[in-house]
Amino acid sequence: MPTDRRTVLADAAIDVLAGSGIRGLTHRAVDRAANLPSGTTSAYFRTRQALLTALVRRLVALDQAELDTVGRATPVTHEAGDLVAGIAAFVERRLTGEGRRRSLARYACAVESVHQPELREILVPRENAGRRVVHAFLAAQGVADAEERTLTLLACVDGLVFDRLVSGGSVSEAEIRGLVAAALR
Repeated sequence: MPTDRRTVLADAAIDVLAGSGIRGLTHRAVDRAANLPSGTTSAYFRTRQALLTALVRRLVALDQAELDTVGRATPVTHEAGDLVAGIAAFVERRLTGEGRRRSLARYACAVESVHQPELREILVPRENAGRRVVHAFLAAQGVADAEERTLTLLACVDGLVFDRLVSGGSVSEAEIRGLVAAALR
């Protein structure tokens, strides 16, 4: 568990945003979620914008760390089944537990970034080991435009996660296999 007060508050803000939506994200709500005295959050983040920016930065840091870990743990092979299994495990993490909480917060921040370009800049997809694994697989399969297909495949996976978060469903391995097959065509 983080001990840095700013990190604790940003994590609590993610929880509040995931549980209550953008309108529920207040300094007081974050104080309560962090189990800290009233006024603590506003002492560290004077404005709602400063709080939201800290939340987005923390969210991106957590996501990047997860994607790098996933990428390092996923063998770069020439087998579609390996990539499908890796994506399926990733999607499952994004739909359950802490991953679900972060996914809900991430999508709320993405919508908010339409009106706040400074948030959009923070949320821009970054290079990470997970993305490199997908690109390496597609390139090894001889896909001519592997970079573009990587972006398309990852956008489709992201869309699937969003759809299932909203609908409450799960993603089958067959759906993911279909996405990978489409990327190879």
